[in-house]
Amino acid sequence: MLAFEPRKPQWRNYVPQAAQQVASTKTVYRSDYRPPGFLIERIALTLRLAGDADGATQVNSRLSVRRAPGASVDAPLRLDGRALQLVGLRLNGRVLDAAAYRQDDRSLTLLRVPDRFTLEIDTRIDPAANTSLEGLYLADGTYLTQCEAEGFRKITYYPDRPDIMARFTTRIEADARACPVLLSNGNCVAMGPLPEGRHFAVWEDPFPKPSYLFAMVAGDLAYRQADYVTGSGRRVDCRIYVEHDNLNRCEHAMRSLHAAMAWDERVYGREYDLDIYMIVATNSFNMGAMENKGLNIFNAKYVLASMDTATDAEFAAVESVIAHEYFHNWTGNRITCRDWFQLSLKEGFTVFRDQQFSADSHSPDVKRIDDVRVLRAAQFPEDSGPMAHPVRPDAYEEINNFYTATVYNKGAEIVRMQRNLLGEQGFRAATDQYFERHDGQAVTTDDFVRCMEDASGRDLTQFRHWYAQAGTPQVEARAEYHAAQRRYRLTCTQHCPATPGQPEKPPFHIPLAVGLVDAQGGDVVLKPAAGAAGHGATTQVLELTQASQSFDFLDVPAGVRPSLLRGFSAPVKVNFDYSEDDLAFLMAHDSDGFNCWDAAQQLGARAILGMLAQRARGQAMVAPRPLLQAFATALVPDAPDQSLQAEVLTLPAIRYLAECMDTVDMLGLCDARDAMQRAIRQTLREPLQAVYAANAGAADYAWTPAETGRRRLRNLCLAYLCAEFSDESLALAAAQFATATNMTDRLAALRCLVRFDHADADAAVEAFYQRWRNDTLVLDNWFAVQASADRADALARVRALETHAAFSLRNPNKVRAVIGAFAAANPRHFHAADGSGYRYLADKIIALDALNPQIAARLSGNFTDWRRHGPASRALMRAQMERILARSGLSDHTAEVIGKSLKT
Repeated sequence: MLAFEPRKPQWRNYVPQAAQQVASTKTVYRSDYRPPGFLIERIALTLRLAGDADGATQVNSRLSVRRAPGASVDAPLRLDGRALQLVGLRLNGRVLDAAAYRQDDRSLTLLRVPDRFTLEIDTRIDPAANTSLEGLYLADGTYLTQCEAEGFRKITYYPDRPDIMARFTTRIEADARACPVLLSNGNCVAMGPLPEGRHFAVWEDPFPKPSYLFAMVAGDLAYRQADYVTGSGRRVDCRIYVEHDNLNRCEHAMRSLHAAMAWDERVYGREYDLDIYMIVATNSFNMGAMENKGLNIFNAKYVLASMDTATDAEFAAVESVIAHEYFHNWTGNRITCRDWFQLSLKEGFTVFRDQQFSADSHSPDVKRIDDVRVLRAAQFPEDSGPMAHPVRPDAYEEINNFYTATVYNKGAEIVRMQRNLLGEQGFRAATDQYFERHDGQAVTTDDFVRCMEDASGRDLTQFRHWYAQAGTPQVEARAEYHAAQRRYRLTCTQHCPATPGQPEKPPFHIPLAVGLVDAQGGDVVLKPAAGAAGHGATTQVLELTQASQSFDFLDVPAGVRPSLLRGFSAPVKVNFDYSEDDLAFLMAHDSDGFNCWDAAQQLGARAILGMLAQRARGQAMVAPRPLLQAFATALVPDAPDQSLQAEVLTLPAIRYLAECMDTVDMLGLCDARDAMQRAIRQTLREPLQAVYAANAGAADYAWTPAETGRRRLRNLCLAYLCAEFSDESLALAAAQFATATNMTDRLAALRCLVRFDHADADAAVEAFYQRWRNDTLVLDNWFAVQASADRADALARVRALETHAAFSLRNPNKVRAVIGAFAAANPRHFHAADGSGYRYLADKIIALDALNPQIAARLSGNFTDWRRHGPASRALMRAQMERILARSGLSDHTAEVIGKSLKT
């Protein structure tokens, strides 16, 4: 499953609104794991949609149950269930009386059962009342499910845990006119009419699966179909189901799917295993997408893309997410996680695989930069905050709060490090062994690492600390050069700051890729001292396993500069005493694209923080010349990789800059970064205009590396040229908006215009809306551009957007586009000195918590770093968090995030 940034709420039906919340859950500990006492061999599930007179859905489940080997003969059978109305209960055909079972708001327990039996359960649920979008819900006339992590228990009583894998047969009955399409996991084995205008379909999944992978869709949908032929010659029926008027926007998703299927066969030897593969797109989905076996349900944002409606970034996101969910077929479905503490087993590995796929398909350097930008913006702050947790957590209160950047993105980095240590061939041998050894099983991260060890012969005991320890390790590096011996010594010392529950940590096993760049800008051939590996290469992976280690290189010329952490070989922070000249030199000459960009980021951060320090001393903020000179050198119209060039010329984001400060002055950072942008405009105005004009491009849109790079660079130049208001900048942005032939250029121009308090800017906003008012996904961008605009009336505009007819608090995409964009992408106004931004977000969290606790909890994450801010901001944020926590009936989801933030 792809979680939104950082990749499941609760709801109650048949319960009065005022009593919708249940008692707080207790903490679940990994150490308490016990194998299941009962196994489910088969489940026959019948769903009669709107089968009752009041529109409720009837659910019948028939379970073939057996006691697990070694389980106690007296153990009762406990089934999970929430928000269910129990209608009937039969064991081996016999109706059970009330004395035979216990029922509460979270479970159904049968007190005495035989070793093998059949259990039938009848329940009623109300999908139309399900605003949490978890379990079975009705949205925009379509019935949909979302069962990861614990949604299946809102459909029927069941042992809802990932290590119980059963074969599912699903029968769906619905009104044939309202729901002509009936889908579930596996293969369709029967369909036909029923009385009173209804019909049915039966789906059978031949592969055992946990309940979280169950899926069902019923509605009036169209589909795009295209066969894929596997390497062994099998024909797979690939289908993408969408609303009828979106059928012409599926081509890119289908091409991406076929490309991912071919790549997985070529790179991992994994072939698809069913006769049909289905994707369903919906506008009402909490997450990005879900990998249910054979029937993937997607947020439409990650399926629909056309030249007129999608940006370059959205085309890339569709390709990546389509691949991610497809790759889950083996890394998540065929092999799944034993318990939710092992979530990164499937998510971390699958994120790494989709990153590999995208890197192979496009620019590897730019893809790596994109991946690390997300890690630094989302995961590094998480690792230093109150919600810090290991990639394999030891405890949780609400599992849905652990679909985090740590589990996903840091988990992917841990897999990448294992590939770095084993090498490409060794890693492939290890993954082959993993697939062969554990196919059809629910396993752990230890099982995964053991396959790495067994295939390579390496001992990765110390490496396992990456799964068990929270926090971002910091590596202090220093260099010594002995001219007489031409010997270069690099000494690295590692330390990991304390995190909740882990004050002290033993050293990590860190693969640190390094190179040396000579005075002419070329790579030095590395000759490690005797006994070390890597002779003859220009990059070597050093293995840091001790608190402090030294590495010697021989025959090194004078004047070299170290290129550290090439390719971001480990999720760490490396500190080295680079001068500004060193960083500018590496920015211009480092052959490692990632480190070229990272040098620019360090140089930019040093410049902006220096300007902030100038203001603190009462001085005017003056941009340092080394950065301006470095940008002038890089700002050429004919760079071979314009996407990489644009990345190098992009200033560090506010969240990255905040991570560089002990006490965050958010408003000061905004002022300093804006001043730097204005300085770039004023100093480099002519080269910016020249590069902008030279990259006008063709009228016809093409999503190719060359064209996306051209647009990225051109729109960056536009943003710099519009860094402050002038008639010239207004005219430039307005002209691009008026003549743009694609959504990337149009939105870039609108983003520049919306910052200006000018009638032409307001006219562009209205023109955009009138053109795209019937396209909900495009309107999400329209909302987000306005909600993130840095202008004096920002909060008033956000409040006005909430009253717009196209906005709905019940739609997660709209909430993210307005409330989420304001809190996460409008730092000046979210962190307003009067606390108005904090009060606004707290109001929205309280309102959303009653509708969709998962979305409310994710928005609460904007408060978790409150202790890192100055005293005034801390006090204001704390007051709002205390107000949220004091709210009667607050969900477990939001209570955990806010409660931990206040305690830590």
